[in-house]
Amino acid sequence: MSTTAERLNQKITLRNKRRAGLQLAIIVPVYNEGGNFNSLWNAIDASIKSPFKAYIVYDFDEDDTVPIVRKLIESGEKRLELVKNRRGRGVVGAILSGFDEVREGPALVVMADLSDDLSQVDAMLEMYHRGYDLVAGSRYSKGGGIKGGPVFKQNLSRMAGVSLRVLRGIPTNDSTNAFKLYDKKMLQAIEIESKSGFELNLEITVKAFLDGYNICEIPTVWTDRAVGQSKFRIWAWLPQYIRWYLYAFTRRRRNNQSIG
Repeated sequence: MSTTAERLNQKITLRNKRRAGLQLAIIVPVYNEGGNFNSLWNAIDASIKSPFKAYIVYDFDEDDTVPIVRKLIESGEKRLELVKNRRGRGVVGAILSGFDEVREGPALVVMADLSDDLSQVDAMLEMYHRGYDLVAGSRYSKGGGIKGGPVFKQNLSRMAGVSLRVLRGIPTNDSTNAFKLYDKKMLQAIEIESKSGFELNLEITVKAFLDGYNICEIPTVWTDRAVGQSKFRIWAWLPQYIRWYLYAFTRRRRNNQSIG
């Protein structure tokens, strides 16, 4: 008769084997990113060696990203799909609409402004295959970094991420970063309440931790956009960031949920 530890190991092995066969889904919310998209697509194609499907989520038909993506699709690119945001205009609705397109497996959120470190995507996916439910691209761990951008915003996000690790035990220094890989099954189990903006990333990370999911980080370098204007609204979204930061201290962490 197998022991409890042996049965647990068998579950973990089966889960990891199943995950290894699942294709990566990349969620890219866009808002008039026509000036960036060809460069972004070239970077994705060159940097990510694992099989993937990219969902480009837009708010309105006149978005100047749409014709560029459509032209690539019409030329025979099968790894691209246009998705119209039906969850409420804005970045939260776009990301959630992208998540809706993913049936199972790993879902990675990538910004269209070329700010994310795409060279680390395969490493993030490898951690997913090892059993992690949330893999954070971390600007504030050893080997990570930031090039450009507002210093005040950097200091706030660094302080939030590092303090959540030290004071609460969340195993990443960068809970606020949008560049994260999530397991779809985990996303389905979490009630996502964010409606404003990028505080969504913090909410999911905090709730995943409290619900007992496995979290790790990979060092990444964030680079400020060279084309277009950032849609980040720090003062408008700050109250929601504070809400989810404090939420991390509201209850004890549950037992591991990812192998149940």
